Amino acid sequence: MIIFHNNLEDSTKFKELRGSYFIFHQQRRYTPFPPISPQMTTALRKNRKKRGHVSAGHGRIGKHRKHPGGRGNAGGMHHHRILFDKYHPGYFGKVGMRYFHKLRNKFYCPTVNIDTLWSMVPQEVKDKATKDNAPVIDVTQFGYFKVLGKGLLPAGQPVVVKAKLVSKTAEKKIKEAGGAVLLTA
Repeated sequence: MIIFHNNLEDSTKFKELRGSYFIFHQQRRYTPFPPISPQMTTALRKNRKKRGHVSAGHGRIGKHRKHPGGRGNAGGMHHHRILFDKYHPGYFGKVGMRYFHKLRNKFYCPTVNIDTLWSMVPQEVKDKATKDNAPVIDVTQFGYFKVLGKGLLPAGQPVVVKAKLVSKTAEKKIKEAGGAVLLTA
C-alpha cells in the first residue's frame, strides 16, 4: 500500500509500507481519463503501408544497416584513402609556410599585355592619332596596375603608357614603337 502526503514539505516523497525503501517522486498527476494504450493500431503502422515496395523505405544499398564505413569523413587516411586521393587531392597535409595577417591589398597587381593596349584607346582618339600626336593610355583607369610585354603594338604608331609598374620587355617594345612610359604612384 502507498500513502501520499499532501503537505508541501513531503509532497515529493512517499513511503512504501511493505519495505523500508524510499522512492522519490516529483509530482502526483491526476487525470480524469483512463491511461491511453501506447499500442498503435496495426493497420495504421508504417510497416503495413510499405508492404509490397521492395526495400520498404530502407534503400537497396544500405539495407537498413547502420554506418558500415564509419560516419562522415571517417577513414580518409585509411579505408577511404582511394576516394580522398582521387576526388579530394591535397585534403590532408601541409605545404610551405603560413603567412599570418596577410594583407591582400599589398599583393593586388592586375596585369595587362602590350597586345591589348591599343584596344583600350577610344575610336575617335584612334582616328586622330598620328606619329606626332601619340594617344595617352592610362591603364589604371581600366583596372590594371602592371604592363607586361606579350605581343606587339601597331607598327609606326607611338603611344604614351601610364602605369604603376612596367616590365623591361614591355618598356623596350613601347620605346621601339616610338612611344614613352610614365610611371605613376
